[in-house]
Amino acid sequence: MDLRIAGKRALVLGGNRGMGLAVAAALAREGARLVLAARDETALAEAADQIGGAETVPLDLADTKGLDAFARRVGDVDILVANTGGPPYGAALLRDPSDWEDSFRAMTLSVIRLTDLFLPAMRRAGWGRIVTIVSTGAVQPIPVLGISNTLRAALIAWSKSLAPEIARDGVTINVLMPGRIGTERVHMTDAATAAREGVDVETVRQRSFAQIPMGRYGEPDEIAAVAAFLCSGPASYVTGSVYRADGGIVRHV
Repeated sequence: MDLRIAGKRALVLGGNRGMGLAVAAALAREGARLVLAARDETALAEAADQIGGAETVPLDLADTKGLDAFARRVGDVDILVANTGGPPYGAALLRDPSDWEDSFRAMTLSVIRLTDLFLPAMRRAGWGRIVTIVSTGAVQPIPVLGISNTLRAALIAWSKSLAPEIARDGVTINVLMPGRIGTERVHMTDAATAAREGVDVETVRQRSFAQIPMGRYGEPDEIAAVAAFLCSGPASYVTGSVYRADGGIVRHV
């Protein structure tokens, strides 16, 4: 299928590794012009080389006061893939207020603010795609990710609230909800769970596999394929939706 995004300019947050890099590579293969943003400039340069060339702009999402300057440096984009890192591990109970505030700025407010900054150009052009990557923890909470579960769910509600406000402008906004994907973050989550429960990491992994109908963790490229479609021309009638790519682990409809 021709995704009809050749020549479109796409900004991928967290595009230096894991799912972000996989999404960037998928869009690049479709002919999109990539801008990668993340804190680690060395990793950004390596990622740009890996996908065959891309602009790179350093970005610390926690520095919400610097987002306006970042958007000016990037310029207009047609596609925004909001892929953010995760907060500190832990339950939802009795967390320090600063953990909530810091994570809200880095994971939620940053996405909302950047969308506000890049949307005007999309609306003027009559074409735009915004894809926010969250986690199945937003609908089926993960015990060691209390803050993440909460803030990812907030992004879903925001996305669905915004979708009808911009639908007639040719701009779609959707949420991609990966399940357990074999990235560095998931391996860290397994280690945190193992430490909390006093078991070895392999026990945690095998228990996770048993809960996933497909019996394995997903691959970043499998998430990237869904993201690329949501960023595409043929997805023009898809907006305000949540797409799960989770191997069947979330059981509700």
